Amino acid sequence: MKKKQIKSNTDRRGFMKKTGISLGSLFVLPSHVLFGKKEVKDVTGKVIQKAVTLPNDKINLACCGIGNRGASVIRDLYATGAANVISLCDVNLGAEKTTKSIEIHSRATKFKDFREMFDKMGDKIDAVSIATPDFSHFPITILAMSLGKHVYVEKPLTRTFNESEILLRAAKKFNVATQMGNQGHCQDNYYQFRTLVEKGLIKDIKKITVHMNGGRRWHGWDTNIKSFPVSKYIPKTLDWDTWLMSYPNHGFHEDFIDGQWRCWYDFGNGALGDWGAHLMDGFHEFLDLGLPSEIQPNKITGHNNFFYPQSSTLSFSFPKRGLMPKVKVTWYDGVNNLPELPEEYEGLEIDKVAKTSEGMVKPKPNTLRPGKVIYGKDITFKGGSHHRTLSAIPNSNGKDIKTNLTEYYKSDTNHFMNFLNAARGKEKTLSPFEVSAPLSQVFCLGTIAQQLNQTLKFDRETKTITNNDFANRLLKGHPPRKGWEEFYKMA
Repeated sequence: MKKKQIKSNTDRRGFMKKTGISLGSLFVLPSHVLFGKKEVKDVTGKVIQKAVTLPNDKINLACCGIGNRGASVIRDLYATGAANVISLCDVNLGAEKTTKSIEIHSRATKFKDFREMFDKMGDKIDAVSIATPDFSHFPITILAMSLGKHVYVEKPLTRTFNESEILLRAAKKFNVATQMGNQGHCQDNYYQFRTLVEKGLIKDIKKITVHMNGGRRWHGWDTNIKSFPVSKYIPKTLDWDTWLMSYPNHGFHEDFIDGQWRCWYDFGNGALGDWGAHLMDGFHEFLDLGLPSEIQPNKITGHNNFFYPQSSTLSFSFPKRGLMPKVKVTWYDGVNNLPELPEEYEGLEIDKVAKTSEGMVKPKPNTLRPGKVIYGKDITFKGGSHHRTLSAIPNSNGKDIKTNLTEYYKSDTNHFMNFLNAARGKEKTLSPFEVSAPLSQVFCLGTIAQQLNQTLKFDRETKTITNNDFANRLLKGHPPRKGWEEFYKMA
């Protein structure tokens, strides 16, 4: 049946290619395009002309991944009042984790296979939310885009560097609204950082420290592992073959599903992909970092060939960009792998035993929230995660400027409404693939350095790793298994 479904999609796209018509132009036509007045904003984001929203001016939404994080995404999209949830898709449909979404949206059609969903519901779907394991984002996203559907994809965008590269091309080719789910990129953190750069308060940045030192699912696992674990029984509700997507055939184990996929190099992007998207997004965009020229694993604890280390310290070196100097971004994860921080950093419980550099201190384990420190020429900034704003660390320079850090545009449109408004043609998304794909590619390069425990030299022009052939092949990851090759040829 799956081969037939793929062929059906291929035939449909072939017809559209020949005729120059897309499903988007045939079916994705919200009522406001015909009858409504678009909301117009000035350069500051201020609305200067209100939109006329009709009762049926809603996006028909299909949701792929409806348990755990997926259930939260559906809830938040639906809570905007701008979406009708018309279809639910999950490879573990019927499992306890999916029942809440099914009960709330009882009229929605239900599928285990997204290909079947598009075959049967494609003419009714305007947009798709994708909250599945990292490695399975790509096939669903590229197929949806090729059919003219707007896409909201949880972070990180893809498991591999090359998949993000293809989605970048797809965004230009299919011209649909795209949004990655790093929710803080659409709230105060975004607008404040942009304003501080525009006003010249964040400038001459040469060093950034990023830290996420909470416990992870794989902490405490046996790092002497020699092979993947395998279970004898697959849950009756789970379509394991479809769960694997384009990934090669692989034995089932309960530590691969329900969020555990994040632990493994093959399925997830570890702590870096999970939290980096919420910690690095502002400075990555507004300092125009792009892709690094070198990724160095300064410290890897518990290295093995299967799952992420117990702790990591990674340095990303970004070259000069115009008038902006070189930047070194250092990432810390692991409960006991804490960075040194400025003495004036507020709210720390200090580990007095740890040796520190001059003017720096080290916090005690389990006391440091995820965050970042941005070292400028005149001011050092302390930041948190998601939407949390920056504050000036109160040194001689920071005290004078501290009161000015709140002067920025504030939006009442959240990340989900931003996406749905973009799908309705009312505004642009703030984390489209042209912004979020390069950010995700930074994480993909970092995970290769973690996996190999080797320094990587990266050519930003050719987008290749130049000092390690095997690492360069990991930019693409596993070749897709038979029947899934076409997904990598759509853009």
